[in-house]
Amino acid sequence: MRIFSSFAAVLMAASLSVAPLSAAELHKFADASRLVSIGGSLTEIIYELGAEGTLVARDQTALYPEAALSLPDVGYMRALAPEGVLSVNPTGLLVIEGSGPPEALEVLSHAGVEYQTVPEGYSAEGVLTKVRAVGEALGLEDKAEALAKKLEGEFAALKTRTDAVEAPKKVLFILSNQGGQIQASGTGTAANGIIALAGAENAVTEYEGYRPLSEEAITAAAPDVILLMDRGGDHGATETELLEHPAIALTPAGQNKAIYRMDGAYLLGFGPRTAAAATELADHLYGQASH
Repeated sequence: MRIFSSFAAVLMAASLSVAPLSAAELHKFADASRLVSIGGSLTEIIYELGAEGTLVARDQTALYPEAALSLPDVGYMRALAPEGVLSVNPTGLLVIEGSGPPEALEVLSHAGVEYQTVPEGYSAEGVLTKVRAVGEALGLEDKAEALAKKLEGEFAALKTRTDAVEAPKKVLFILSNQGGQIQASGTGTAANGIIALAGAENAVTEYEGYRPLSEEAITAAAPDVILLMDRGGDHGATETELLEHPAIALTPAGQNKAIYRMDGAYLLGFGPRTAAAATELADHLYGQASH
């Protein structure tokens, strides 16, 4: 599906993690009455803060909440066209770090519309930094701090659980499978970050970003679990196709048919739902936690 393709492209292009900056580096927009939000996690945070009335457009990675889909769409966050972004007459542009292309951002940042960048980070700290940064930009610091404290509690509960994991499972995140060619996550990615939050280990640590894996590399990685986004399209693979892949069939994941799918934006968005997504992944990996 096209949504899967665009989301996968975003992951490919923005795969390397960036150390979170301080939310204090942002400031309140002079006029936040007509904002364009670039980055699905930012749009989701704006809705969580009850400030969705300020939004006049979103980018194509903003798939949640469902109400956001009714907003005008200004294109892929990594393939922005300045004229499209500016066509909605915004008073402010709130842009996630890692958007592009650079030449488009250069034009937008000098277009006479207030422009602010929110730092990206694939960790609990990265999520909290984004929440506080958005709150600073919208002048909603108190609401943002309340949301951050709530999320801190969720991440703390998750960490208590994952700290008790004695034998972390090795997870192979597969971005796509075309013609038997497996494209998988290395380090420095949202997939790597969510795997770590769930108390597991990335099965591939030899490279950063997303790359094709040889059959030998898949076998050597020996994942216990294979994780995928649940939107297939032309880039996806059925469970049968994966289990019939000669290299995957030799891995513990293949032998045990341990293949899990989760919604891509939920799993890899690193927004307000990330602690819940990581907890759900931990449930898949280690069973439901006792309460």
